[in-house]
Amino acid sequence: MTINKYVATSALVAALLMPSAVQAENEIHNQDFTERTYGFTEVEEELIAASKLFRYDSGLKFTYPDAVRGVYVTGHSAGGARFNDLLKLMDSTELNAMVIDIKDDFGDLTYVPADDSPLKSLNIGNPYMKDPKAMLKVLEEKQVYPIARVVVFKDSKLANAKPELSFVEGTEVWKNGRGESFVNPFMKEVWDHNVAIAIEAAKMGFQEIQFDYVRFPEGFETRSDTLKYGQGDYATSKNDDVQKRVQAVTDFVAYAREQLKPYDVKVSVDIFGYAATLPEAPGIGQNFGKISENVDVISSMIYPSHWTSYFGIAKPDLEPYKLVQEYAKAENATLGKLKTPPISRPWLQDFTASYLGAGNYQKYGAEEVEAQIRALNEAGIKEYLLWNAGNRYSPGVDYTP
Repeated sequence: MTINKYVATSALVAALLMPSAVQAENEIHNQDFTERTYGFTEVEEELIAASKLFRYDSGLKFTYPDAVRGVYVTGHSAGGARFNDLLKLMDSTELNAMVIDIKDDFGDLTYVPADDSPLKSLNIGNPYMKDPKAMLKVLEEKQVYPIARVVVFKDSKLANAKPELSFVEGTEVWKNGRGESFVNPFMKEVWDHNVAIAIEAAKMGFQEIQFDYVRFPEGFETRSDTLKYGQGDYATSKNDDVQKRVQAVTDFVAYAREQLKPYDVKVSVDIFGYAATLPEAPGIGQNFGKISENVDVISSMIYPSHWTSYFGIAKPDLEPYKLVQEYAKAENATLGKLKTPPISRPWLQDFTASYLGAGNYQKYGAEEVEAQIRALNEAGIKEYLLWNAGNRYSPGVDYTP
Protein backbone atom coordinates (compact mmCIF):
# COMPACT_ATOMS: atom_id res chain seq x y z
CA MET A 1 0.00 0.00 0.00
CA THR A 2 1.38 3.41 -0.96
CA ILE A 3 1.39 6.52 1.23
CA ASN A 4 -1.54 7.84 -0.77
CA LYS A 5 -3.52 4.81 0.22
CA TYR A 6 -2.77 5.41 3.90
CA VAL A 7 -3.93 9.00 3.60
CA ALA A 8 -7.11 7.91 1.92
CA THR A 9 -7.69 5.25 4.55
CA SER A 10 -7.40 7.80 7.36
CA ALA A 11 -9.83 10.10 5.62
CA LEU A 12 -12.25 7.25 5.09
CA VAL A 13 -12.18 6.15 8.72
CA ALA A 14 -12.59 9.73 9.95
CA ALA A 15 -15.59 10.22 7.70
CA LEU A 16 -17.24 7.10 9.04
CA LEU A 17 -16.89 8.32 12.60
CA MET A 18 -18.59 11.64 11.94
CA PRO A 19 -22.26 12.18 12.94
CA SER A 20 -23.19 11.98 9.27
CA ALA A 21 -21.98 8.40 9.18
CA VAL A 22 -24.93 7.15 7.22
CA GLN A 23 -24.30 9.53 4.34
CA ALA A 24 -20.60 8.81 4.45
CA GLU A 25 -21.13 5.07 4.41
CA ASN A 26 -23.67 5.17 1.62
CA GLU A 27 -21.34 7.32 -0.45
CA ILE A 28 -18.44 4.98 0.22
CA HIS A 29 -20.41 1.97 -0.92
CA ASN A 30 -21.41 3.68 -4.15
CA GLN A 31 -18.24 5.51 -5.10
CA ASP A 32 -15.78 4.31 -7.68
CA PHE A 33 -12.43 4.16 -5.88
CA THR A 34 -10.19 5.36 -8.66
CA GLU A 35 -6.79 6.97 -8.99
CA ARG A 36 -8.48 10.13 -10.17
CA THR A 37 -10.52 10.46 -6.98
CA TYR A 38 -8.26 9.20 -4.25
CA GLY A 39 -4.79 8.95 -5.77
CA PHE A 40 -4.67 5.15 -5.93
CA THR A 41 -6.08 2.46 -8.18
CA GLU A 42 -8.08 0.35 -5.69
CA VAL A 43 -8.96 -0.06 -2.03
CA GLU A 44 -8.35 -3.50 -0.58
CA GLU A 45 -11.43 -5.57 0.20
CA GLU A 46 -10.29 -5.77 3.80
CA LEU A 47 -10.48 -1.98 4.12
CA ILE A 48 -14.01 -1.87 2.75
CA ALA A 49 -15.04 -4.68 5.07
CA ALA A 50 -13.47 -2.88 8.04
CA SER A 51 -15.22 0.37 7.15
CA LYS A 52 -18.57 -1.33 7.53
CA LEU A 53 -17.82 -1.97 11.19
CA PHE A 54 -18.02 1.72 12.05
CA ARG A 55 -21.42 2.86 13.21
CA TYR A 56 -23.09 6.04 14.40
CA ASP A 57 -22.68 6.60 18.14
CA SER A 58 -25.51 8.46 19.89
CA GLY A 59 -23.46 8.66 23.07
CA LEU A 60 -26.04 6.63 25.03
CA LYS A 61 -25.41 3.06 26.13
CA PHE A 62 -28.07 0.46 26.84
CA THR A 63 -27.87 -3.23 27.59
CA TYR A 64 -30.48 -5.46 25.99
CA PRO A 65 -32.59 -6.93 28.81
CA ASP A 66 -32.82 -10.64 29.61
CA ALA A 67 -36.20 -10.39 27.89
CA VAL A 68 -38.02 -7.21 26.84
CA ARG A 69 -41.13 -6.63 28.94
CA GLY A 70 -42.47 -3.26 27.88
CA VAL A 71 -45.36 -0.82 27.86
CA TYR A 72 -46.71 1.61 25.31
CA VAL A 73 -46.06 5.32 26.03
CA THR A 74 -47.54 8.25 24.10
CA GLY A 75 -45.53 11.38 23.37
CA HIS A 76 -47.72 13.25 25.84
CA SER A 77 -46.89 10.76 28.60
CA ALA A 78 -43.19 10.68 27.77
CA GLY A 79 -43.05 14.46 27.97
CA GLY A 80 -45.40 14.97 30.91
CA ALA A 81 -46.04 14.05 34.51
CA ARG A 82 -47.10 10.51 33.58
CA PHE A 83 -43.48 9.75 32.68
CA ASN A 84 -42.46 9.74 36.35
CA ASP A 85 -45.28 7.34 37.17
CA LEU A 86 -44.11 5.02 34.41
CA LEU A 87 -40.54 5.18 35.69
CA LYS A 88 -41.80 4.15 39.13
CA LEU A 89 -43.60 1.24 37.48
CA MET A 90 -40.30 0.18 35.89
CA ASP A 91 -38.47 0.54 39.21
CA SER A 92 -41.00 -1.48 41.20
CA THR A 93 -41.72 -4.34 38.77
CA GLU A 94 -40.01 -6.61 36.28
CA LEU A 95 -40.97 -4.29 33.41
CA ASN A 96 -37.90 -2.93 31.61
CA ALA A 97 -38.84 -1.23 28.35
CA MET A 98 -40.92 1.59 26.89
CA VAL A 99 -42.33 1.85 23.37
CA ILE A 100 -42.54 5.61 22.85
CA ASP A 101 -44.40 7.40 20.07
CA ILE A 102 -42.05 9.34 17.80
CA LYS A 103 -44.43 9.57 14.83
CA ASP A 104 -48.01 9.13 15.95
CA ASP A 105 -51.20 7.81 14.39
CA PHE A 106 -51.93 11.14 12.70
CA GLY A 107 -48.52 11.50 11.05
CA ASP A 108 -47.21 14.09 13.52
CA LEU A 109 -43.87 13.98 15.28
CA THR A 110 -44.12 14.06 19.06
CA TYR A 111 -41.18 16.45 19.35
CA VAL A 112 -39.99 19.52 17.48
CA PRO A 113 -36.95 18.77 15.30
CA ALA A 114 -33.86 20.90 15.71
CA ASP A 115 -33.29 23.72 13.24
CA ASP A 116 -30.58 21.73 11.47
CA SER A 117 -32.76 18.62 11.14
CA PRO A 118 -33.93 17.64 7.64
CA LEU A 119 -37.35 17.06 9.23
CA LYS A 120 -37.73 20.66 10.42
CA SER A 121 -39.16 21.96 7.17
CA LEU A 122 -41.95 19.36 7.16
CA ASN A 123 -43.79 21.29 9.90
CA ILE A 124 -45.06 18.14 11.59
CA GLY A 125 -43.34 18.61 14.95
CA ASN A 126 -45.22 18.99 18.24
CA PRO A 127 -43.66 19.82 21.62
CA TYR A 128 -45.13 16.86 23.50
CA MET A 129 -41.57 15.87 24.40
CA LYS A 130 -39.65 19.10 24.82
CA ASP A 131 -36.28 17.35 25.09
CA PRO A 132 -36.35 13.72 23.91
CA LYS A 133 -32.58 13.40 24.32
CA ALA A 134 -32.87 14.32 28.01
CA MET A 135 -35.71 11.83 28.39
CA LEU A 136 -33.53 9.12 26.84
CA LYS A 137 -30.71 10.05 29.20
CA VAL A 138 -33.02 9.30 32.13
CA LEU A 139 -33.89 5.94 30.58
CA GLU A 140 -30.18 5.24 30.13
CA GLU A 141 -29.51 5.94 33.80
CA LYS A 142 -32.26 3.50 34.79
CA GLN A 143 -31.45 1.07 31.95
CA VAL A 144 -34.98 1.11 30.60
CA TYR A 145 -34.79 -0.16 27.02
CA PRO A 146 -36.13 2.55 24.65
CA ILE A 147 -38.10 1.65 21.51
CA ALA A 148 -39.26 4.33 19.07
CA ARG A 149 -42.72 3.72 17.60
CA VAL A 150 -43.10 5.07 14.07
CA VAL A 151 -46.57 4.80 12.54
CA VAL A 152 -45.92 4.35 8.83
CA PHE A 153 -48.79 4.18 6.36
CA LYS A 154 -51.61 5.59 8.49
CA ASP A 155 -50.70 9.24 8.06
CA SER A 156 -53.40 11.86 7.62
CA LYS A 157 -50.81 14.65 7.76
CA LEU A 158 -48.80 13.49 4.76
CA ALA A 159 -51.89 12.31 2.88
CA ASN A 160 -53.52 15.74 3.05
CA ALA A 161 -50.29 17.57 2.28
CA LYS A 162 -49.54 15.36 -0.74
CA PRO A 163 -52.68 13.65 -2.07
CA GLU A 164 -50.58 12.11 -4.85
CA LEU A 165 -48.98 9.92 -2.15
CA SER A 166 -52.36 8.80 -0.82
CA PHE A 167 -55.62 7.31 -2.10
CA VAL A 168 -58.12 9.67 -3.71
CA GLU A 169 -61.88 9.19 -3.81
CA GLY A 170 -63.46 11.54 -6.31
CA THR A 171 -61.58 14.77 -5.69
CA GLU A 172 -60.77 14.22 -2.00
CA VAL A 173 -58.25 12.19 -0.06
CA TRP A 174 -60.01 9.02 1.06
CA LYS A 175 -60.83 8.69 4.77
CA ASN A 176 -61.89 5.61 6.69
CA GLY A 177 -64.86 5.48 9.06
CA ARG A 178 -62.80 7.14 11.81
CA GLY A 179 -61.77 10.04 9.59
CA GLU A 180 -58.20 8.75 9.16
CA SER A 181 -56.24 8.73 5.92
CA PHE A 182 -53.49 6.43 4.72
CA VAL A 183 -50.53 7.00 2.45
CA ASN A 184 -49.63 4.64 -0.36
CA PRO A 185 -47.17 1.80 0.37
CA PHE A 186 -46.35 1.59 -3.33
CA MET A 187 -44.68 5.01 -3.27
CA LYS A 188 -40.95 5.18 -2.52
CA GLU A 189 -41.26 8.79 -1.33
CA VAL A 190 -43.47 7.55 1.50
CA TRP A 191 -40.82 4.97 2.44
CA ASP A 192 -38.11 7.61 2.58
CA HIS A 193 -40.26 9.94 4.65
CA ASN A 194 -40.61 7.32 7.36
CA VAL A 195 -37.04 6.09 7.16
CA ALA A 196 -35.80 9.66 7.69
CA ILE A 197 -37.86 9.86 10.88
CA ALA A 198 -36.57 6.47 12.02
CA ILE A 199 -32.97 7.55 11.42
CA GLU A 200 -33.46 10.67 13.53
CA ALA A 201 -34.89 8.53 16.35
CA ALA A 202 -31.88 6.23 16.11
CA LYS A 203 -29.53 9.19 16.27
CA MET A 204 -31.30 10.39 19.43
CA GLY A 205 -30.37 7.11 21.10
CA PHE A 206 -33.37 4.84 20.69
CA GLN A 207 -32.18 1.25 20.55
CA GLU A 208 -34.96 -0.08 18.38
CA ILE A 209 -37.34 1.26 15.74
CA GLN A 210 -40.80 -0.24 15.82
CA PHE A 211 -42.80 0.32 12.65
CA ASP A 212 -46.58 0.20 13.10
CA TYR A 213 -49.38 0.28 10.50
CA VAL A 214 -47.09 -1.33 7.96
CA ARG A 215 -49.99 -2.16 5.69
CA PHE A 216 -52.67 -0.95 3.34
CA PRO A 217 -55.96 0.21 4.93
CA GLU A 218 -58.21 -2.49 6.33
CA GLY A 219 -60.51 -3.88 3.65
CA PHE A 220 -58.48 -2.28 0.88
CA GLU A 221 -59.39 -5.10 -1.50
CA THR A 222 -63.01 -3.91 -1.51
CA ARG A 223 -62.13 -0.39 -2.62
CA SER A 224 -58.90 -0.81 -4.58
CA ASP A 225 -60.78 -0.62 -7.89
CA THR A 226 -62.58 2.62 -7.05
CA LEU A 227 -59.81 4.68 -5.42
CA LYS A 228 -57.26 6.56 -7.50
CA TYR A 229 -53.62 5.93 -6.60
CA GLY A 230 -50.26 5.27 -8.18
CA GLN A 231 -48.34 2.02 -8.11
CA GLY A 232 -44.87 3.44 -8.64
CA ASP A 233 -42.34 0.77 -9.60
CA TYR A 234 -44.96 -1.92 -9.04
CA ALA A 235 -47.14 -0.73 -11.94
CA THR A 236 -45.28 -2.98 -14.39
CA SER A 237 -45.18 -6.00 -12.07
CA LYS A 238 -46.70 -9.19 -13.44
CA ASN A 239 -47.97 -10.12 -9.99
CA ASP A 240 -51.68 -9.95 -9.26
CA ASP A 241 -52.99 -7.14 -7.05
CA VAL A 242 -52.72 -9.19 -3.85
CA GLN A 243 -49.07 -10.06 -4.45
CA LYS A 244 -48.27 -6.49 -5.46
CA ARG A 245 -49.51 -5.31 -2.08
CA VAL A 246 -47.61 -8.04 -0.25
CA GLN A 247 -44.44 -7.23 -2.16
CA ALA A 248 -44.68 -3.49 -1.49
CA VAL A 249 -45.15 -3.95 2.25
CA THR A 250 -42.39 -6.56 2.47
CA ASP A 251 -40.03 -4.44 0.37
CA PHE A 252 -40.54 -1.42 2.61
CA VAL A 253 -39.57 -3.41 5.69
CA ALA A 254 -36.44 -4.78 3.99
CA TYR A 255 -35.51 -1.33 2.71
CA ALA A 256 -35.97 0.34 6.09
CA ARG A 257 -33.87 -2.27 7.84
CA GLU A 258 -31.05 -1.83 5.33
CA GLN A 259 -31.10 1.96 5.67
CA LEU A 260 -30.94 1.68 9.47
CA LYS A 261 -27.98 -0.70 9.58
CA PRO A 262 -25.37 2.05 10.19
CA TYR A 263 -27.15 2.96 13.43
CA ASP A 264 -26.99 -0.42 15.18
CA VAL A 265 -30.68 -0.40 16.03
CA LYS A 266 -33.02 -3.35 15.99
CA VAL A 267 -35.99 -3.16 13.64
CA SER A 268 -39.38 -4.45 14.70
CA VAL A 269 -42.78 -4.46 13.04
CA ASP A 270 -46.28 -4.60 14.52
CA ILE A 271 -48.59 -6.94 12.64
CA PHE A 272 -52.17 -8.14 12.90
CA GLY A 273 -52.40 -11.30 14.99
CA TYR A 274 -54.47 -13.16 12.44
CA ALA A 275 -51.72 -12.67 9.83
CA ALA A 276 -49.76 -15.49 11.52
CA THR A 277 -52.66 -17.87 10.97
CA LEU A 278 -53.05 -17.27 7.21
CA PRO A 279 -50.76 -17.60 4.18
CA GLU A 280 -51.17 -13.82 3.98
CA ALA A 281 -53.68 -11.10 4.77
CA PRO A 282 -54.57 -10.26 1.14
CA GLY A 283 -56.33 -6.94 1.51
CA ILE A 284 -53.70 -5.20 3.64
CA GLY A 285 -50.59 -6.79 2.14
CA GLN A 286 -49.20 -8.39 5.30
CA ASN A 287 -47.45 -11.74 4.94
CA PHE A 288 -46.30 -12.81 8.40
CA GLY A 289 -43.50 -15.06 7.18
CA LYS A 290 -42.08 -12.62 4.64
CA ILE A 291 -42.12 -9.69 7.06
CA SER A 292 -40.56 -11.85 9.76
CA GLU A 293 -37.65 -12.65 7.46
CA ASN A 294 -36.78 -8.95 7.31
CA VAL A 295 -36.97 -7.85 10.95
CA ASP A 296 -35.18 -8.45 14.22
CA VAL A 297 -38.43 -8.53 16.20
CA ILE A 298 -42.01 -9.36 15.21
CA SER A 299 -44.82 -8.01 17.41
CA SER A 300 -48.22 -9.50 16.71
CA MET A 301 -51.15 -7.63 18.19
CA ILE A 302 -52.97 -10.50 19.87
CA TYR A 303 -55.36 -8.63 22.16
CA PRO A 304 -58.15 -11.14 22.98
CA SER A 305 -60.76 -8.41 22.38
CA HIS A 306 -59.71 -8.12 18.74
CA TRP A 307 -60.62 -11.68 17.74
CA THR A 308 -64.04 -12.91 16.68
CA SER A 309 -64.86 -16.58 17.29
CA TYR A 310 -61.31 -17.61 16.41
CA PHE A 311 -59.56 -20.87 17.35
CA GLY A 312 -62.97 -22.25 18.27
CA ILE A 313 -63.33 -19.69 21.07
CA ALA A 314 -66.75 -18.05 20.91
CA LYS A 315 -65.90 -15.02 23.07
CA PRO A 316 -62.11 -14.56 23.09
CA ASP A 317 -62.09 -11.55 25.43
CA LEU A 318 -63.47 -13.81 28.18
CA GLU A 319 -60.70 -16.39 27.69
CA PRO A 320 -57.36 -14.56 27.45
CA TYR A 321 -55.25 -17.57 28.46
CA LYS A 322 -56.78 -19.91 25.89
CA LEU A 323 -56.73 -17.31 23.11
CA VAL A 324 -53.03 -16.55 23.60
CA GLN A 325 -52.25 -20.26 24.02
CA GLU A 326 -53.83 -21.09 20.66
CA TYR A 327 -52.27 -18.10 18.95
CA ALA A 328 -48.79 -19.06 20.22
CA LYS A 329 -49.15 -22.52 18.65
CA ALA A 330 -49.91 -20.95 15.27
CA GLU A 331 -47.08 -18.44 15.49
CA ASN A 332 -44.50 -20.98 16.61
CA ALA A 333 -45.44 -23.20 13.67
CA THR A 334 -44.99 -20.32 11.22
CA LEU A 335 -41.73 -19.00 12.67
CA GLY A 336 -40.40 -22.54 12.97
CA LYS A 337 -40.28 -22.75 9.18
CA LEU A 338 -37.90 -19.79 8.89
CA LYS A 339 -34.14 -20.23 8.70
CA THR A 340 -33.45 -17.33 11.06
CA PRO A 341 -36.69 -16.40 12.85
CA PRO A 342 -36.91 -13.02 14.59
CA ILE A 343 -37.59 -12.51 18.28
CA SER A 344 -41.28 -12.90 19.02
CA ARG A 345 -42.59 -10.08 21.21
CA PRO A 346 -46.41 -9.92 21.03
CA TRP A 347 -48.62 -7.07 22.13
CA LEU A 348 -50.90 -8.07 25.02
CA GLN A 349 -54.11 -6.49 26.28
CA ASP A 350 -54.13 -4.38 29.43
CA PHE A 351 -57.39 -2.53 28.80
CA THR A 352 -61.09 -3.28 29.15
CA ALA A 353 -62.97 -3.64 25.85
CA SER A 354 -66.38 -2.49 27.03
CA TYR A 355 -67.25 -1.55 23.46
CA LEU A 356 -67.83 -5.27 22.80
CA GLY A 357 -71.07 -5.07 24.76
CA ALA A 358 -72.44 -6.88 27.78
CA GLY A 359 -71.58 -10.56 27.93
CA ASN A 360 -68.75 -10.27 25.42
CA TYR A 361 -66.09 -8.61 27.55
CA GLN A 362 -64.70 -8.57 31.04
CA LYS A 363 -62.77 -6.05 33.11
CA TYR A 364 -59.07 -6.59 32.58
CA GLY A 365 -56.71 -6.42 35.54
CA ALA A 366 -53.79 -8.33 37.02
CA GLU A 367 -55.38 -11.77 36.58
CA GLU A 368 -56.16 -11.30 32.89
CA VAL A 369 -52.76 -9.80 32.11
CA GLU A 370 -50.96 -12.59 33.94
CA ALA A 371 -53.02 -15.19 32.06
CA GLN A 372 -51.73 -13.87 28.74
CA ILE A 373 -48.13 -13.72 29.94
CA ARG A 374 -48.37 -17.27 31.32
CA ALA A 375 -49.70 -18.61 28.02
CA LEU A 376 -46.80 -17.03 26.13
CA ASN A 377 -44.26 -18.27 28.64
CA GLU A 378 -45.53 -21.84 28.40
CA ALA A 379 -45.11 -21.63 24.63
CA GLY A 380 -41.50 -20.49 24.99
CA ILE A 381 -42.21 -16.83 24.19
CA LYS A 382 -40.49 -14.73 26.84
CA GLU A 383 -40.92 -11.19 25.51
CA TYR A 384 -44.07 -9.09 25.32
CA LEU A 385 -45.47 -5.57 25.26
CA LEU A 386 -48.54 -4.24 27.05
CA TRP A 387 -51.00 -1.90 25.35
CA ASN A 388 -53.14 0.63 27.13
CA ALA A 389 -53.93 3.73 25.08
CA GLY A 390 -54.01 5.91 28.20
CA ASN A 391 -50.77 4.39 29.54
CA ARG A 392 -52.46 3.32 32.78
CA TYR A 393 -51.34 -0.20 33.54
CA SER A 394 -52.92 -2.68 35.95
CA PRO A 395 -51.41 -2.73 39.45
CA GLY A 396 -50.23 -5.88 41.17
CA VAL A 397 -49.21 -7.83 38.07
CA ASP A 398 -46.55 -10.53 38.31
CA TYR A 399 -44.72 -9.88 35.05
CA THR A 400 -42.54 -13.00 35.24
CA PRO A 401 -44.93 -15.85 36.21
